This record gives sequence, structure tokens and C-alpha cells, in this order.
Amino acid sequence: MPPARGRPRAFDRDIALARAMETFWEYGYEATSMTDLTAAMGISSPSLYAAFGSKERLFREAVELYERTAGEPVSRALVEEPTAYDAVAAMLRTNARDYTGPGHPTGCMIVLSALNCSESGAGARDHLAGIRRDGADALRARLDQGVREGELAPGTDTGSAAAFYTAVLQGMSVQARDGAGRAELERIADRALAAWEAVTAPTG
Repeated sequence: MPPARGRPRAFDRDIALARAMETFWEYGYEATSMTDLTAAMGISSPSLYAAFGSKERLFREAVELYERTAGEPVSRALVEEPTAYDAVAAMLRTNARDYTGPGHPTGCMIVLSALNCSESGAGARDHLAGIRRDGADALRARLDQGVREGELAPGTDTGSAAAFYTAVLQGMSVQARDGAGRAELERIADRALAAWEAVTAPTG
């Protein structure tokens, strides 16, 4: 009898998605080709389309995975830290460590992976822009809580303060991608925190 044919080896979807996440994180949405993705994920193009539908849908799933894993400490800081200052400090210092940590691309995927896209990549670009806006809104809400709880004075421009610290985080991400190390990012975080009273001073 001829030998029985083996069934095609199934791939692990979670592992494949994690590899896609790191590829998008490293090279960006538009610069990452389908060949790059299939090579990193260890699957064929038909398998990729069958499992994920399209490059953009795969990217959105990869972003969701990033938010649940590498991006999760920032979200947790806003909920778990006892004060608004502690929340901002945890966000900055955690990212100074994580943006430069070993075993993954530097910087933040949400900041870096779809800034400059052609019209064909507008969906990915706009998706990340929305996530960044949501992050700034969440930080503003935590600062508003600080006003309600008496930590920050009435009249604090929480929108401007949230925009400032969001800009610091995003700048740290770019610095990390450009080669800055943890110590350098920690110095940036320390200077931003030293400005806390000025940044959160009431306006008017």
C-alpha cells in the first residue's frame, strides 16, 4: 500500500499573530509587505487570508494584541495608581523601560507603525490616530478625577495637561526608535514630572 498522505500542518494562530504584530511594529504598516508577513508568520498567503481576511484586518488584530500586552501597563496605571501624579509617573517610567526593552522592537507600535501612509493605508493610519486620541482622552479623564478628588486645583486645564504628557510619551517613543536608551528616556520622564505643578496649574 502507498503511504498515507499526512494532513497539512496547522499553524498556531496566536503565535502567527504575535509575529505579525512584531513585524508591523518594527517596519510599519505600509512598508510591511505580504511577503514579509507570510515569512514572519510561517504561513502561506492563502492561509493568511483565510485566517485574517486582509492585511488591514490583520493589522487591526495585531494592534489589539499590542494593546493587551505591551500597551497594557499604561492603561493599568490610569486605573490602579492612587493619584493622577502617580498615574502619569507610572506611564512615563514604565514606557522608558518598555520602549527600550530587549526582545521586541523599540518604541510604541501605536505611535510609530502608521504615521505616514498613502491613501491605500488610510484605514490603518486613521485607526491608530483614533487610538491615540482615546489614550489622551483617558489621561484627561484621570486628571479630571484628580480635580474632583482635590489633588488638582479647580480650573486646571486638564485637556492641555493631558496633551502635554501625551506628547512627551510619543516623543519618548520616537527617541527610543532613534536609539535612545532607558537612562536617557528616564531623564526625559523626570524632567516632565518636574514640570507637574506648572503643567497642572489653574488657568485664568
